[in-house]
Amino acid sequence: MQVPLLRLQCGVNSYAWGKKGNDSAAAKFGAATPSDSFSIQAGQPYAELWMGTHPSNPSKDLATGRTLLDMVQTNKALLSDPITAKYGDKLPFLLKILSIDTALSIQAHPNKKLAEKLHARDPKNYPDDNHKPEMAIAITPLRASATLVGPEIADEFIANAKAQSEEPSADALAKSKAILKKAFGSLMASSQADVDAETEKLVKLAKSDGADFAAGGVPSISGEKMAALVERLYGQYGNDIGLFVQFFLNYVELQVGEALFLTADDIHAYISGDIVECMASSDNVIRAGFTPKFKDVDTLVSCLTYNFAPIEEQKMKPVDYPYATLNRTGYSSSSSATFEAIQGPSVLICTKGKGKISVGPKVEDFEEGYVYFVGATAELVLESRSEEFVTFKAFCEVA
Repeated sequence: MQVPLLRLQCGVNSYAWGKKGNDSAAAKFGAATPSDSFSIQAGQPYAELWMGTHPSNPSKDLATGRTLLDMVQTNKALLSDPITAKYGDKLPFLLKILSIDTALSIQAHPNKKLAEKLHARDPKNYPDDNHKPEMAIAITPLRASATLVGPEIADEFIANAKAQSEEPSADALAKSKAILKKAFGSLMASSQADVDAETEKLVKLAKSDGADFAAGGVPSISGEKMAALVERLYGQYGNDIGLFVQFFLNYVELQVGEALFLTADDIHAYISGDIVECMASSDNVIRAGFTPKFKDVDTLVSCLTYNFAPIEEQKMKPVDYPYATLNRTGYSSSSSATFEAIQGPSVLICTKGKGKISVGPKVEDFEEGYVYFVGATAELVLESRSEEFVTFKAFCEVA
């Protein structure tokens, strides 16, 4: 039987918001694996490296050139019967490297039921029927806006929030979400003429108020940083409603290794940085700002969770636990780690340093940008051969 360890050749997507040339981690990692179809061009934006079986950009086995999707469909043991029974004959997750230079669109990803409905109605703009919860871990400092909070919304919401106790009742929470939805929906219904007029005022205030900008109304960011962010986003997108949507969002700064989890139907927008992102295997996006692409405002307003919470409650805390959906492991010189056999498949990428990866008798070099697929029920050993060796492992099990 073939040892279930395959080195992958993974595709790079070039979107306008990506970092350019060799500044892009997605491009550098993509170029680490030989390919006749990809070489880094200076000045070209490179946004995403995709690792998985999604048909929009499927990974390939480096040795044979076959797509990973074809290989797992013809060799069911690579996924395992329980995984196939629950998720079908494809990898149930998609691992990505994102390299962000200009802000991504303000967006959310639909839940499973909504994704099925949107795909049936509009397959051009919603290319599959899957949901897309996602977790992001920073590999360079990341700035993002995530999960609605409403720092500048109507007095009605502010008064309601002040009246709540530390542990509000279910009725009080429902009322707060309804008021927040009302305020957000009203904003998204604004005419472009009103957006143009208010943008001019907003940018002038950002330039003049400095540390006093927004009157300290955004607890997750200083007035000075918020003013700089408004000017930066205005420079990227001009008179865009996203300049005002951001006041409904927490501002999150992730340091290297920190993580953030976003459920389906949570609104967010990545601003800058490089991240490893693991999600359900989907490419569905509901957009409403900071983009020239298709916007679906009505769907976005109706589907959002309208959850609100402080930043520290939204960040994920790193824990020493081998069975998470996405595992980041850092090694010092000559150290190693053994991952016990699990029921499902895994995909791994090295983002720093060099080492070895072993499955059974098969041992391969594992260097920056290398990507491997490991089949189900295989014990895996990683060994550092450099002063620092950092890897990410995405995987799936059936509970």
